[in-house]
Amino acid sequence: MRVVSLFAGCGGADLGIIGGFEYLGKKYAKNRMTIVHASDIDKKAVATYNLNFTHKAEVADIRGISLKGQKVDLIVGGFPCQSFSSVNPSKDPTDSRAQLFNDMLRIVRETKPKFVIGENVKGFYRLHGGIYFDDYSKKLRRAGYRVYHQVVLAADYGVPQLRQRLIVIGVRDDIKGDFVFPKPIYGPNSKSEENYVPLKKVIKSLSRVPDKYYFSEKAVQGVKNAKPNMKRALAQDLNEPCLTVTSHLAKVSLNSRDPVLLVDPAKELYRRFTPGEAAAIQSFPANFEFSGSEADAYRQIGNAIPPVMIWHIVRALKKLDS
Repeated sequence: MRVVSLFAGCGGADLGIIGGFEYLGKKYAKNRMTIVHASDIDKKAVATYNLNFTHKAEVADIRGISLKGQKVDLIVGGFPCQSFSSVNPSKDPTDSRAQLFNDMLRIVRETKPKFVIGENVKGFYRLHGGIYFDDYSKKLRRAGYRVYHQVVLAADYGVPQLRQRLIVIGVRDDIKGDFVFPKPIYGPNSKSEENYVPLKKVIKSLSRVPDKYYFSEKAVQGVKNAKPNMKRALAQDLNEPCLTVTSHLAKVSLNSRDPVLLVDPAKELYRRFTPGEAAAIQSFPANFEFSGSEADAYRQIGNAIPPVMIWHIVRALKKLDS
């Protein structure tokens, strides 16, 4: 299958699409996929992408991309989600970023691939009564596709993170069969006895990290003095999956909704995740490299689609391409 990857970021989705990687001792087989175009507007994310793949991504604004005349089987895109996020109190759905899915649909109409995978925060589904999701779905149907959607929990597929994302699948009308989302493999949503993969699988040591990852005593006192209605130091249980890792972990506060680690309860020692830990929580394999500063890495990791999650979705999609 010939694949076009839009809003490719650092390559989380593309790694899952291609396959052929190992994560937590499990091998994720290669898929017969060739990425013929990958692009993102973020230069630093593209630099990371190009460190990790033999094919190369380009720095490009989707609004200037045209792929007319190219043979394409699959288009995938996690269009920018800030305007739809439920954790963003200042979200503005009229923001131009919120309309970039229209450019993704334009490229779908240009190339008529067999399949389309769209990814976004679950807030995209319900924001403003669902008008944006309905608009996207209606336009995809008009372009000649059957539409399937589901809020997918990454932890169901072996990712140690309670990350929920809306996945919207388009199947071209001439392709026979219905798309069926992969059944959960782990946890209470599955029929197996396998528990969710716990955070401790990727946290090698609570305490053996540089001092810069620890919160100051002042920050800890600030939490203790916070108002009762404020979020307070969301310390993670190592025996459970992690809460969603975000793109701003470099500036995480103890008075925020971001997950942190409690190193020593008696000493009230808290720390944030290292970039390597955050990447592992997102299901990037250990050999995946990140370009730029640590802040760049955190942003790229938090914005990525978990490779393991998308690998399972692609395997389900390939069943229709026989």
